[in-house]
Amino acid sequence: MATHSSHLPSADVAAGAAGAVAGLWRYPVKSMMGEELNASEVTKRGLFGDRQFAVVDPATGKVAGAKNPHKWGNFFEFRAAYADPPRAGGHLPDVRLTLPDGTVLTSAQPDAARLLSEALGREVTLATLATAKGDDESPRATAEEYWPDMAGLDHRDTVTDWDLPTGTFFDLAVVHLLTTATIDRLRALYPEGRFEARRFRPNIIVETRPDLRGFVENDWVGRTVAIGDEVRLRITGACPRCVMITLPQGDLPHDAGILRTAARHNQVNVGVYADVISGGTIRRGDHITLV
Repeated sequence: MATHSSHLPSADVAAGAAGAVAGLWRYPVKSMMGEELNASEVTKRGLFGDRQFAVVDPATGKVAGAKNPHKWGNFFEFRAAYADPPRAGGHLPDVRLTLPDGTVLTSAQPDAARLLSEALGREVTLATLATAKGDDESPRATAEEYWPDMAGLDHRDTVTDWDLPTGTFFDLAVVHLLTTATIDRLRALYPEGRFEARRFRPNIIVETRPDLRGFVENDWVGRTVAIGDEVRLRITGACPRCVMITLPQGDLPHDAGILRTAARHNQVNVGVYADVISGGTIRRGDHITLV
């Protein structure tokens, strides 16, 4: 179950570590709400099972999602979780979808696309990646994004298209990290806003050492992060944010000030992206060290 508190559970940060894993999240269907985990296998494609499905508009062939809410409404009213825990190297289990009206269905149902279409108000299909194939054999998907009329954004009051990384339903990279230091800094800059990690949909929430303050993960770009004994990630760049982080989500209200604060104070970035150097298992409480 998701943790809806404004405060994350305390993690024990070892001496010399930058922080510890305070939360793990996987999102089986792109743009839908996901599932909180105590542990996860990590492969070259990130947390195993993450964003393996996507809703597609057959009229355009584009991936649908929360980045264009004027067209699709609020994808955050849909929740996705695997019916059984996925295991790397095994068959990917069905996904259980909960629709805004409480209807529950699975990705294997013959009428899944019809029920999703009715809930979204336009025809859609539910696509999945062929996980057994290599990147060169996998499709390259295109998505669309609405840019609000807000200072600091690359575009204003328009919709643009972009290509997702080959063979994935990710935006730019396979892992997204966010530190509690960044959340605390944003809260200080805009106290009226409700800054909670779930607004930003990270895979890994890092509870940073108390002496690390501000947008600390900005300084991790280009460095390698060790998580526990096995997993090594290469931090590839900052995570640019969009209209998604302003949308209502559960008890969190719509708030354009969330995005405006990121634009004014951190070049629209919140968190960082990473590629996987070496996989393995990560768990809540694992120490995170810059190497």
